[in-house]
Amino acid sequence: MNARSRNHATRSPVAQRDGLLLLDKPAGISSFAAIARMRPELGRKLGHAGTLDPFATGLLLVLAGRATRLARFVSGLEKAYEATVQLGATSSTDDVEGEIASSADADPVSEAAVAEALAAFAGAIAQVPSAASAIHVDGERAYARFRRGEDVVMPTRSVTVHEIRLDDFDEERQRATISVRCSTGTYIRAIARDLGAVLGVGGYCLELRRTAIGGFTAAEAHGETAWRSPLAAVAHLPRLVASDADRDELTHGRSIATELLAPAVAVVHGAALVAIAEAVDGRLRPSIVLEAAP
Repeated sequence: MNARSRNHATRSPVAQRDGLLLLDKPAGISSFAAIARMRPELGRKLGHAGTLDPFATGLLLVLAGRATRLARFVSGLEKAYEATVQLGATSSTDDVEGEIASSADADPVSEAAVAEALAAFAGAIAQVPSAASAIHVDGERAYARFRRGEDVVMPTRSVTVHEIRLDDFDEERQRATISVRCSTGTYIRAIARDLGAVLGVGGYCLELRRTAIGGFTAAEAHGETAWRSPLAAVAHLPRLVASDADRDELTHGRSIATELLAPAVAVVHGAALVAIAEAVDGRLRPSIVLEAAP
């Protein structure tokens, strides 16, 4: 047996699949580094949906093989977090990795005051992300300009916080543990900073963990059960069960008649995801084809 055959034989069964892998990212590494660690085992093209900061832990959705084409349908899913907010100080990056400045003159706040202030963050809110974030500003990542010492003006964005609650408050250490369920693009670091500003004492994100993305949870991101099919990645989309004839047409790039009205439809044949198609004017046109034409 040659070296290439031995490598193929000893590679994880996951390496032979296209699909979605649920990863519980540890603290201290970037999302890119977490993915890079998996390449020797998976041995194929990889991508991810929803970056986590290096200091953060929790759920990262890794797309493998042909399923990388589904990233845009996964990245927009609702997300859930648990965070610890340190009050009485500020951070240059709004998190534990920045330069910390204590608000020495600030009086301690009560649990009731924190709960009341936190309630104002529920619903549709305007948010200014940290200058140390990965958002593009004038064609460059904001954090790159921030690290060069430039004055970065971040654009305000509209996000939705579906649920936010105070789980615990350590009055002695002035630390609030919160849970947040929100739209994609919401920065928990910014909520921590703004909560401290509302209370008049300053605040930053001390710890952050992503617990869920859509219907996927960090608790599931362990062992063989962490692997999901491409169809699971788009389970939230409308679904069309295709006949043999319809599958043949779509995999050849041709449209089929439909009564559906949706910008994206998951087309299924048997247990397999055949394509993602767009329903327009009574026709279903394939935009992404995952199964090879027969």
